Amino acid sequence: MAVVTVLGIAQDGGRPQPGCVRLCCRDLNSEDIRSPVSLGIKTDEGKTILFEATRDLGRQLRIFGVSEIDHLFITHAHLGHVDGMGLFGRETMSSQNIQLHCSPSMQNLIRSTPAWNQLLQQGVFKFGTFPRIEFDNLIVEFIPVPHRAELSDVHALILRGKRKSVLFMTDHDSWDETLAAHDCSSIREFLKKFEVDLAFLDATFWSGDELMKRDMKEVPHPTVQESLARLGVRQDSDPEIYFTHLNHTNPLHNEASQEHQTVIEAGWKVAREAQKFTI
Repeated sequence: MAVVTVLGIAQDGGRPQPGCVRLCCRDLNSEDIRSPVSLGIKTDEGKTILFEATRDLGRQLRIFGVSEIDHLFITHAHLGHVDGMGLFGRETMSSQNIQLHCSPSMQNLIRSTPAWNQLLQQGVFKFGTFPRIEFDNLIVEFIPVPHRAELSDVHALILRGKRKSVLFMTDHDSWDETLAAHDCSSIREFLKKFEVDLAFLDATFWSGDELMKRDMKEVPHPTVQESLARLGVRQDSDPEIYFTHLNHTNPLHNEASQEHQTVIEAGWKVAREAQKFTI
């Protein structure tokens, strides 16, 4: 059976975030550092699969326990999900023949970006299949979600193993738009429609208060407060939900916070780096 490892739970800027001088990023010790969101999978036949290519690739491969990967999945073109792609090239890892799975929109962006196109020309990456990939008793499916599409479209991923199916949906604009896009009226209906047993959901912000002088329209994400209001208390028939993609300001980083306790008391969870799940 395939084993999923959580390799990062932070929003694109990581924690501490560059340029932040607020309390949330001051005087952090090594245990407080968080990498941008990512997952790794080892199949039962030994293939290694990475979801997102972040700048913390070295740290994340050490957590994953591998030095090379066979497949890379990219959900969209926003900074923290792609800015580690170059590390697979000649200047660092000098990898070859990694199967890169992404949407046609993302493929076009890679071809038209000189630094990334060079990785194709050098054989570091070769585009793999889309939107459904099957290998070693594992199926990965791309599903479109509404999110800022300045450079490419955006997808969530569903990983279907022998025992469980996992949703990896770290970025979307709003629940109203995502549910409408898939003809669903609730989060539970959405998860049931895609037969999800375990979900990693966008938890970028606990509330809009974290943005201070910025407008949520600049960086739209459903808040954790809204997600909890829609979900209520976990029922026995519900899938497991792990909140992830936490902005550096998000109080869920602190397990002692009241916000973290609120999530746990409702029966849901906050993702932790190095967690493992057998699917």
